[in-house]
Amino acid sequence: MSSETEAPAPRRRLFVLLPLLVFLGLAGLFLSQLLSGHDASEIPSALIGLPAPQTNLPPLEGANLPGLDSKNFIGKVTLVNVFASWCAPCREEHPVLLGLSQDKRFALVALNYKDQPENARRFLGDLGNPFQAIGVDPAGRTAIDWGVYGVPETFVIGKDGKIAYKHVGPLTPDSARELLLPQIEKALAAR
Repeated sequence: MSSETEAPAPRRRLFVLLPLLVFLGLAGLFLSQLLSGHDASEIPSALIGLPAPQTNLPPLEGANLPGLDSKNFIGKVTLVNVFASWCAPCREEHPVLLGLSQDKRFALVALNYKDQPENARRFLGDLGNPFQAIGVDPAGRTAIDWGVYGVPETFVIGKDGKIAYKHVGPLTPDSARELLLPQIEKALAAR
Protein backbone atom coordinates (compact mmCIF):
# COMPACT_ATOMS: atom_id res chain seq x y z
CA MET A 1 0.00 0.00 0.00
CA SER A 2 1.09 3.50 -0.62
CA SER A 3 1.85 5.88 2.18
CA GLU A 4 -0.79 8.29 0.84
CA THR A 5 -3.71 5.99 1.89
CA GLU A 6 -2.37 5.08 5.34
CA ALA A 7 -3.10 7.38 8.29
CA PRO A 8 -0.01 8.69 10.01
CA ALA A 9 1.05 6.64 13.04
CA PRO A 10 0.07 9.28 15.67
CA ARG A 11 -3.44 9.53 14.21
CA ARG A 12 -3.86 5.73 14.27
CA ARG A 13 -2.75 5.64 17.90
CA LEU A 14 -5.32 8.33 18.73
CA PHE A 15 -8.13 6.29 17.13
CA VAL A 16 -7.05 3.28 19.19
CA LEU A 17 -6.59 5.19 22.46
CA LEU A 18 -9.63 7.49 22.24
CA PRO A 19 -12.23 4.85 23.24
CA LEU A 20 -9.99 3.74 26.10
CA LEU A 21 -9.56 7.32 27.31
CA VAL A 22 -13.33 7.96 27.14
CA PHE A 23 -13.99 4.74 29.07
CA LEU A 24 -11.44 5.61 31.76
CA GLY A 25 -12.88 9.13 32.08
CA LEU A 26 -16.43 7.83 32.52
CA ALA A 27 -15.28 5.11 34.93
CA GLY A 28 -13.52 7.77 37.01
CA LEU A 29 -16.62 9.96 37.05
CA PHE A 30 -18.88 7.08 38.12
CA LEU A 31 -16.39 5.99 40.79
CA SER A 32 -16.14 9.51 42.21
CA GLN A 33 -19.95 9.71 42.43
CA LEU A 34 -20.14 6.29 44.04
CA LEU A 35 -17.52 7.12 46.66
CA SER A 36 -18.80 10.66 47.34
CA GLY A 37 -21.41 9.44 49.82
CA HIS A 38 -24.07 11.51 48.05
CA ASP A 39 -27.50 9.88 48.10
CA ALA A 40 -28.45 9.39 44.44
CA SER A 41 -32.13 9.19 45.39
CA GLU A 42 -32.04 12.84 46.49
CA ILE A 43 -33.05 14.76 43.42
CA PRO A 44 -32.99 18.49 43.98
CA SER A 45 -36.12 20.41 43.18
CA ALA A 46 -36.04 23.87 41.65
CA LEU A 47 -39.36 24.50 43.42
CA ILE A 48 -38.04 24.39 47.00
CA GLY A 49 -38.82 27.74 48.62
CA LEU A 50 -41.30 28.71 45.91
CA PRO A 51 -45.10 28.76 46.22
CA ALA A 52 -46.72 25.43 45.44
CA PRO A 53 -48.00 25.39 41.86
CA GLN A 54 -51.56 26.60 41.40
CA THR A 55 -53.54 23.40 41.59
CA ASN A 56 -57.24 22.74 41.39
CA LEU A 57 -57.85 19.07 40.63
CA PRO A 58 -61.23 17.35 40.73
CA PRO A 59 -61.87 14.78 43.46
CA LEU A 60 -61.55 11.04 43.02
CA GLU A 61 -65.08 9.94 42.19
CA GLY A 62 -66.63 7.77 44.85
CA ALA A 63 -64.00 8.58 47.49
CA ASN A 64 -66.26 11.13 49.27
CA LEU A 65 -63.32 13.52 49.67
CA PRO A 66 -62.59 16.94 48.20
CA GLY A 67 -60.23 17.39 45.27
CA LEU A 68 -56.80 18.97 45.56
CA ASP A 69 -56.78 22.77 45.73
CA SER A 70 -53.56 24.65 46.48
CA LYS A 71 -55.58 27.47 48.10
CA ASN A 72 -56.13 25.08 51.02
CA PHE A 73 -52.38 24.88 51.77
CA ILE A 74 -52.18 28.37 53.28
CA GLY A 75 -52.12 28.48 57.08
CA LYS A 76 -51.25 24.83 57.72
CA VAL A 77 -48.50 22.37 56.95
CA THR A 78 -49.55 19.99 54.19
CA LEU A 79 -47.99 16.81 52.84
CA VAL A 80 -48.81 16.19 49.18
CA ASN A 81 -48.25 12.57 48.16
CA VAL A 82 -48.18 11.69 44.47
CA PHE A 83 -49.39 8.10 44.01
CA ALA A 84 -50.98 5.68 41.55
CA SER A 85 -52.59 2.28 41.97
CA TRP A 86 -50.30 0.80 39.30
CA CYS A 87 -47.18 1.89 41.23
CA ALA A 88 -45.62 -0.97 43.22
CA PRO A 89 -43.48 1.36 45.41
CA CYS A 90 -46.67 3.29 46.27
CA ARG A 91 -48.06 0.06 47.70
CA GLU A 92 -44.84 -0.42 49.71
CA GLU A 93 -44.95 3.09 51.22
CA HIS A 94 -48.67 3.00 52.02
CA PRO A 95 -48.30 1.73 55.62
CA VAL A 96 -45.98 4.67 56.31
CA LEU A 97 -48.62 7.08 54.97
CA LEU A 98 -51.27 5.44 57.14
CA GLY A 99 -49.01 6.04 60.14
CA LEU A 100 -48.37 9.66 59.16
CA SER A 101 -52.12 10.26 58.80
CA GLN A 102 -52.50 9.75 62.56
CA ASP A 103 -50.58 12.98 63.21
CA LYS A 104 -53.23 15.72 63.12
CA ARG A 105 -50.70 18.60 63.15
CA PHE A 106 -50.61 18.55 59.34
CA ALA A 107 -52.86 17.62 56.44
CA LEU A 108 -52.03 14.62 54.24
CA VAL A 109 -53.45 14.99 50.74
CA ALA A 110 -52.85 13.22 47.45
CA LEU A 111 -52.38 13.77 43.77
CA ASN A 112 -53.56 10.63 41.96
CA TYR A 113 -51.28 10.39 38.93
CA LYS A 114 -52.35 8.95 35.55
CA ASP A 115 -54.67 6.41 37.14
CA GLN A 116 -58.07 4.89 36.46
CA PRO A 117 -60.58 6.03 39.13
CA GLU A 118 -61.86 2.51 39.79
CA ASN A 119 -58.28 1.25 40.29
CA ALA A 120 -57.44 4.12 42.66
CA ARG A 121 -60.61 3.45 44.70
CA ARG A 122 -59.79 -0.27 44.85
CA PHE A 123 -56.19 0.52 45.92
CA LEU A 124 -57.42 2.73 48.77
CA GLY A 125 -60.21 0.29 49.66
CA ASP A 126 -57.74 -2.58 49.96
CA LEU A 127 -54.97 -0.71 51.79
CA GLY A 128 -56.85 2.04 53.65
CA ASN A 129 -57.21 5.72 52.87
CA PRO A 130 -54.80 8.03 54.73
CA PHE A 131 -55.74 11.13 52.70
CA GLN A 132 -57.94 14.09 53.59
CA ALA A 133 -58.26 15.16 49.94
CA ILE A 134 -57.44 13.46 46.63
CA GLY A 135 -57.05 15.30 43.35
CA VAL A 136 -57.12 13.35 40.10
CA ASP A 137 -54.51 14.13 37.42
CA PRO A 138 -55.38 11.71 34.60
CA ALA A 139 -53.06 13.22 31.98
CA GLY A 140 -50.20 14.06 34.36
CA ARG A 141 -50.17 17.77 33.44
CA THR A 142 -50.39 19.00 37.01
CA ALA A 143 -47.61 16.63 38.04
CA ILE A 144 -45.40 18.32 35.44
CA ASP A 145 -46.10 21.68 37.10
CA TRP A 146 -44.98 20.15 40.40
CA GLY A 147 -41.76 18.81 38.85
CA VAL A 148 -42.70 15.20 39.48
CA TYR A 149 -40.11 12.72 38.17
CA GLY A 150 -42.19 9.64 38.91
CA VAL A 151 -44.35 8.10 41.57
CA PRO A 152 -44.29 8.09 44.49
CA GLU A 153 -43.11 11.51 45.55
CA THR A 154 -44.02 13.49 48.66
CA PHE A 155 -43.87 17.25 49.17
CA VAL A 156 -43.93 19.21 52.43
CA ILE A 157 -45.80 22.48 51.99
CA GLY A 158 -45.25 25.11 54.68
CA LYS A 159 -47.95 27.27 56.25
CA ASP A 160 -46.96 30.00 53.80
CA GLY A 161 -47.94 27.76 50.87
CA LYS A 162 -44.33 27.27 49.76
CA ILE A 163 -42.67 23.95 49.01
CA ALA A 164 -40.31 23.24 51.90
CA TYR A 165 -39.13 19.74 50.99
CA LYS A 166 -39.47 17.05 48.34
CA HIS A 167 -38.93 13.33 48.85
CA VAL A 168 -38.49 11.25 45.70
CA GLY A 169 -39.33 7.56 45.91
CA PRO A 170 -41.21 5.50 48.44
CA LEU A 171 -41.22 6.55 52.06
CA THR A 172 -39.87 3.93 54.42
CA PRO A 173 -40.11 4.02 58.20
CA ASP A 174 -36.45 5.16 58.27
CA SER A 175 -36.80 7.87 55.60
CA ALA A 176 -40.00 9.15 57.22
CA ARG A 177 -38.31 9.35 60.64
CA GLU A 178 -34.90 10.66 59.52
CA LEU A 179 -35.77 12.86 56.52
CA LEU A 180 -39.47 13.71 56.33
CA LEU A 181 -40.41 14.27 59.98
CA PRO A 182 -37.57 16.76 60.63
CA GLN A 183 -38.78 18.76 57.61
CA ILE A 184 -42.36 18.62 58.90
CA GLU A 185 -41.19 19.80 62.36
CA LYS A 186 -39.27 22.67 60.76
CA ALA A 187 -42.35 23.68 58.74
CA LEU A 188 -44.56 23.47 61.83
CA ALA A 189 -42.16 25.70 63.80
CA ALA A 190 -42.01 28.37 61.07
CA ARG A 191 -44.18 31.40 61.45
